[in-house]
Amino acid sequence: MTDDREAADKKEAAVEMAGAEGKCPRCGAPRPDLSAACAKCGAPPLGPASPAPTPGMPEGRRSVIEAIMHVRSADLEPYIGLRYLSKLFKVMAIIIGLLLIAEVITGLATQGQAAIPTLLGEASKLLVLAGLLWGIGDLAILLIDIGHDVRATRILLGRQAAHHLQDHHTSGGTRPPGRNTMERRAER
Repeated sequence: MTDDREAADKKEAAVEMAGAEGKCPRCGAPRPDLSAACAKCGAPPLGPASPAPTPGMPEGRRSVIEAIMHVRSADLEPYIGLRYLSKLFKVMAIIIGLLLIAEVITGLATQGQAAIPTLLGEASKLLVLAGLLWGIGDLAILLIDIGHDVRATRILLGRQAAHHLQDHHTSGGTRPPGRNTMERRAER
């Protein structure tokens, strides 16, 4: 299930990056207008040419609420470095495992059963080290998941704050008439 999620994240990031570079996400051809279908491969448009205008706003300007609701492209970039770091640690753990097997074979071939006590100590050290490296690789994947959660939380909080500002504050900057929190608590 994690592999499916990683694949979906990579695909979504690739579409986002291609769009930011002015290229078609499907075929990679130059595509200056993402709101129109790709002329080369016929990929569908990626959205309207411009968002719906806010009444009373000058042309080409977004309201504060729209600006807050907008998801930054930096929030959609994948954690490429952490993925490579995770793979690096896991490859190192595999190499140590292979070295352990080679050491056991070499020790038994040269010294026979006399090498077993020495090999047990060395094998336990190498197994622990390989396990730690594998665990560090898994921790890097966990950091990626934490980063996705932080990004989603940042976007959600920004949108909640925008809705709060829109719903509870008038355009003049004064609070609409009503009871405050302390009055409501006193009634309970």
